Amino acid sequence: MASNVSGTGFRGTGREAESPWAASWTVAAAFLMVFGGVMAIFEGIAAIARDDVFVATPNFTYSFSLTGWGWVHLILGALVAAAGLALFKGATWARAVGVGLAGLSMIAHFVWLPYQPVWSIVLIVIDGFIIWALCAPRRESPA
Repeated sequence: MASNVSGTGFRGTGREAESPWAASWTVAAAFLMVFGGVMAIFEGIAAIARDDVFVATPNFTYSFSLTGWGWVHLILGALVAAAGLALFKGATWARAVGVGLAGLSMIAHFVWLPYQPVWSIVLIVIDGFIIWALCAPRRESPA
């Protein structure tokens, strides 16, 4: 088995995945986190820049100004993308943070449903896959 000293496998952990599936699901989750984060950033910029782009729903339970929601999506998207990049680098903390941020992103997009229903559903599904991929059991052994 190859040593983890050269930076292969999961850097900084002293462990290397035995199963290529474990590493590939983590890479897929990292890619989707970066993609979802960038899309949330664009969503936030659109809401901040032009409130008239979105249809406002009257009497919505979670009514909040679109500019406020724009800032929520912008900040959350930047955090999700940063955690996704950290996953690419093999940071062990990024897996737990990624699960938490994907959960927050799911909640934010659920509340965002009246403004962009199709896109919100797509990102809710992506966030669900991210959580599953980061929580999937891994077979790892000490290097």
